[in-house]
Amino acid sequence: MRNLLPLIAAVGLTLSFALAHAADDKKPAATATAAPAAMAAPGSCDAMAAEKKLAGAAKTSFLKKCETDAKAAAGPSSCDTMATEKKLAGAAKTSFLKKCETDAKAAAGPSACDSKAAEKKLAGAAKTSFVKKCEADAVAAKK
Repeated sequence: MRNLLPLIAAVGLTLSFALAHAADDKKPAATATAAPAAMAAPGSCDAMAAEKKLAGAAKTSFLKKCETDAKAAAGPSSCDTMATEKKLAGAAKTSFLKKCETDAKAAAGPSACDSKAAEKKLAGAAKTSFVKKCEADAVAAKK
């Protein structure tokens, strides 16, 4: 009886894997739509989400993954290249990338929102809040 139990378990696992594999073979359309999502431009992610009739948290999750995949497909940024050259990994890499991208954005010059904040003579938390809201409104207006 002791020898029979592991044998039954092994047969059961084998059958479950075989059935799962057979179920995957019957769904070629699902993999066909997943491949373009990885290479989609960020603007087309919304269209793909609408096509799939996603809403709420599922849509948010899909858009986040789609846009991340689109950025990755676009190629590494100069910050990524520098992090690779420095052989950074884990938290050190994350911290470096965050600082590098912030510095690159600051070096690009002040945004229109920063200019508006300067005109209003805002500083500190008021300036940060104003610029954040202004940039969010600008992104929303583009859509």
